[in-house]
Amino acid sequence: MKISRIDWQTWLPEETATLMFVVKSDQVLLIRKKRGLGAGKINGPGGRIEAGETPMQCAIRETEEELCITPLNVKAAGELFFHAEDMPRIHGHVFTATGYKGTPTETDEAIPIWTSVNQLPFEEMWDDDQFWLPQVLAGVYIKGWFSFEGEILLDYQVKVVES
Repeated sequence: MKISRIDWQTWLPEETATLMFVVKSDQVLLIRKKRGLGAGKINGPGGRIEAGETPMQCAIRETEEELCITPLNVKAAGELFFHAEDMPRIHGHVFTATGYKGTPTETDEAIPIWTSVNQLPFEEMWDDDQFWLPQVLAGVYIKGWFSFEGEILLDYQVKVVES
């Protein structure tokens, strides 16, 4: 479905989730998901917000659970809105961190992967990532709207937002 045909004013997510990208000089810490939505794909750590939790608290908790590190100097980097007829509609909150405590460690949920911010493995990531992740890693706050059918990106719009 085309983005312009979705009524975003009345659109409601079925899930609210987060993503965290820990950046160290020209490297970003990604994960290869081992289970759940996007299993096998490369992404940032993250997951669903629990009751009573803020998006930032969720992003930090999920990073701790998936990689055994605590992100530091965390800041909001964007919002993503995913529409699909065959998957849950998701409102995603994106965060970046410029430091962390601990050692990135493989867990039953994720394998840590450091990669250059200039050579992101888009062929192994969700199709939409290429349209917003480089901006987020460059320090730009974005909002993105995406329409999927299964894992196929049908349409998108990404805007830079003054924060």
